[in-house]
Amino acid sequence: MSTGGRVLTDEMVEAIKAFIPRYPSKQAVTLPALHIVNERLRYVPPQAVVEIAGLLDLAPSQVQDTLSFYGYFKQDQPHGRCRLWVCRSISCALRGADDLLDHLSHTLHVQPGETTPDGRVTLEYAECLGACEHAPCMLANDQLVKSVGHQQADEFVKGLP
Repeated sequence: MSTGGRVLTDEMVEAIKAFIPRYPSKQAVTLPALHIVNERLRYVPPQAVVEIAGLLDLAPSQVQDTLSFYGYFKQDQPHGRCRLWVCRSISCALRGADDLLDHLSHTLHVQPGETTPDGRVTLEYAECLGACEHAPCMLANDQLVKSVGHQQADEFVKGLP
């Protein structure tokens, strides 16, 4: 699974190592390690999987199993500077989430799962954001946007860096 040069920076390695004493086993640090890499690189390339495995005394397949279980992590290319998740739970669906997702796809000129050519936004859907009382809602990185209509979504997207 090795693809060449080192991907993890010294800072990422130290951040991962700092988690080791806080968990019952090195294997339990796999998910925090994936989050560290994803936060800094906006994806987890295959070489990072190999390097995380080496740090945690695991087989790369063990790290890959954890990574592939979660739809949150991208492995093929970095996601946009903003990950825009539109909730599609039953509550949000009943209040127009599918229409909102279609509207954002049209506005951004991307399909769910794709990133705008300028790298600003990756549009995605979530099965549930846990904010049913604010349906439809979306999550922009870690900011919850509640009761979203087309106009509010457009204004939010315009305000993104």
